[in-house]
Amino acid sequence: MSNKENITKKALLVTTVSGFVPQFEMQNVRILQNMGYEIHYAANYTTPAYGYDNQRLNNTGIIQHQIDFERKPFKFKNIKAFFQLYHLMKIEKYSLIHCHTPMGGVLARITAHINRVAPIIYTAHGFHFYKGAPIKNWLFYYAAEKILSYFTDILITINQEDYFLAKKKFHARQIEYLPGVGINISKFSDTHINKSEKRKALGVLPTDIMLLSVGELIPRKNHELVIKAIKNINNHNIQYFICGKGEKEAYLSGLIQKLNLEKNVHLIGYREDIGELCQASDLFVFPSLQEGLSVALMEAIAAKTPVICSNIRGNTDLIKNPDSLFNPHSKESLCKCLRHALERKMDGEVQTNYRRLKRFDEKNIIKSMKSIYDKALILPISATDQ
Repeated sequence: MSNKENITKKALLVTTVSGFVPQFEMQNVRILQNMGYEIHYAANYTTPAYGYDNQRLNNTGIIQHQIDFERKPFKFKNIKAFFQLYHLMKIEKYSLIHCHTPMGGVLARITAHINRVAPIIYTAHGFHFYKGAPIKNWLFYYAAEKILSYFTDILITINQEDYFLAKKKFHARQIEYLPGVGINISKFSDTHINKSEKRKALGVLPTDIMLLSVGELIPRKNHELVIKAIKNINNHNIQYFICGKGEKEAYLSGLIQKLNLEKNVHLIGYREDIGELCQASDLFVFPSLQEGLSVALMEAIAAKTPVICSNIRGNTDLIKNPDSLFNPHSKESLCKCLRHALERKMDGEVQTNYRRLKRFDEKNIIKSMKSIYDKALILPISATDQ
C-alpha cells in the first residue's frame, strides 16, 4: 500500500457553539464517516446552546477542538479564535471543511482561504439579511457575505428566498439549494400516543384548547406576541405551552404574571417528547421573526398537527395557505389568524402540509448532501483560484 493510501482523510466541521452539531448535523457526520473521513469538530465548547451538553458528542468518533468563538462579531476573543483555527488547519491538513453559523462561517472561510488547505462548504441556515430585515443587517451582513462568497467553494442555502438571492448576487463557485437539514417524517407520523392521557398529564382538560410553541426563549422566537394575543382573545379554555429555554425566560415569566395568565400559559422548558406534545395539541403556533427553515415547524407538520405561523422566509416554504400565516410584528394579525384557525376545520390543510413535507424527508437530504460532498472533492482548493 502506498504512503498516499495510508493518509487519513480528515473533514473539519466548524460552528460557533458546540451544541449545533449534535442538534442539527449528526446526519452529515454519518455521511462523511461512511465516505471514510475522520471527523474533527471546531467550536466553542464552553457556551451552552440548544439545550444539549457536550456529552452528546461522546462515542461519536468526533475529534473535538476548542475554539474561543464569540457570537458577536466585534468581540476581541474572535481574534484569538482566528489564530486558533488558523493553526488547527495548518497542523491537521484537512481534505474538506464544512462550516455553519455566522462567526464559525466567517472565520473558517477566511482561515481556509489563507491556508489553501481544502475545499470549503458553507451552509447558510438563514441569512441575517432578508425581506423585511433591518437596514443595518443589509449594510453589514450582506456586505460581509458578498465578500466571503469569493472564498466559498460551495454555498448551501436552505430556503428559496436565500437561494435566489445568492444565485443573483454572490460569487461562490457553486450555489446549492438543500431544503433544510431534513426530518425523519416517519418518526413523528408513525408514533401514536394516547392523546387524552398526554393532555391529562399536562393538566389539560377535555374541554380545553391546547396550543403549543417550540423554540428557544430568545427575542427572535417572538413568544411574547402569542402571550399578548392570548390575553387579547380572552378565552379561558386556552392552555398554551412553550417548550424551550433561553435568556428571556425570566422576562416571559414576569409577563405571564403581569397579564394574569398563570393558569393559561406554561413555560415547560427543554423537552424530548416534542412529537408527542405536537400530537396532543390542537394547534401549533410558530411566531418567529426570523428563520432559515425551522426544524420545529417541520416536526409539527410531520406529526400532522394543525399549524399557524409567521409569514416569513422559510416558513412560507412549508406553509402556503395565507389563512395560516400572520404578521409577526402585529398582535392583531395573530389574533385574527388564531381565531380563524380555532373556528375552521383544518384537516384538509394538515394533509396538504404533510404531503408537501415529503420533499424535506431526510432520505432525500442525505442523497443530495452526499452528492454535494462528492462535488467538493473535485473542486480546486480555493474559489479565488478560478
